[in-house]
Amino acid sequence: MRYIIYGAGAIGGTIGACLFEAGRDVVLIARGAHGRTIADQGLRFGSPGGGWRVLRIPVVAEPGAVQFQADDVVVLSMKSQDTVPALEALAAVAPPTVHIACAQNGVENERAALRRFANVHGMCLRMPGVHLEPGVVQVHQAGHNGICDVGSFPRGSTRVDHAIAADLRAADILSDAREDIMAFKYAKLHLNVTNVLEAAVGASAPDTDLSRRARQEALDVFAAAGQSVSRDPDPRVSSRGAPAAIEGQPHAGHSSFQSLARGGRLESDYLNGEVVLLGRLLGIPTPVNAFLQDLALRLVRARVAAGSLTIEDVIAGRP
Repeated sequence: MRYIIYGAGAIGGTIGACLFEAGRDVVLIARGAHGRTIADQGLRFGSPGGGWRVLRIPVVAEPGAVQFQADDVVVLSMKSQDTVPALEALAAVAPPTVHIACAQNGVENERAALRRFANVHGMCLRMPGVHLEPGVVQVHQAGHNGICDVGSFPRGSTRVDHAIAADLRAADILSDAREDIMAFKYAKLHLNVTNVLEAAVGASAPDTDLSRRARQEALDVFAAAGQSVSRDPDPRVSSRGAPAAIEGQPHAGHSSFQSLARGGRLESDYLNGEVVLLGRLLGIPTPVNAFLQDLALRLVRARVAAGSLTIEDVIAGRP
């Protein structure tokens, strides 16, 4: 089974690097300076247990440069706002039998993929990956390279899910094939509604009253929608500890923090915006998530430095 990693950033780059080091067949799709640097110099990959190394993983700039095979697994790992154009490019060249695995935050990507491909899988990740400069990816998890469960969308599991999970475990990524992967992804979404606050104020964001209110709104609309949410404590998560340094280099913050630090767009329309959408469909007010969705736009528009605000700044409507 071959893995086509479409979007080789913090998450895709980590998954691709770990699978490649485990001897699996991997091709990266990476655009711009990142892709050019990987092609010219290899992917510089770091982890607490292995330090830094350079991996010569095959890389192309676009799906049209891949000679697709019928049973390829295409791992989507771009931000959710980039999924639809990525799928359009993929559908133009890939056979309809390929497997699409959505290694992304939010719950909309699988629906978008299922419009174009029949074999769609969800991936629920806990992986402190970092990508801030071209050609460089690192993962700050001690003891293993993160968690990545997998299951078929909308439900169930197949031999492909079990094969993917086995390959991830061989790559030192904790993974189980799940019958109800979307229940786990909704549980992750419940946590991700605070991502924009972390981008604004730093690591203290999840402990604020604003974060707690945003998460409660999410749980309220999920319940009203009849959406199953996995709420059982996961011992793999509770035993992970804080992100670990790599040769003295600390973790640089989670996904939205990194996006803001790079000057890119945030995916809040598919995190807070998912809660807002469900609330509007059901007639349930979600003012905190609507506020945070707007905050994401204001942070990018004003080019605010990641982690440079206080919670008081945010509440006061700055920037």
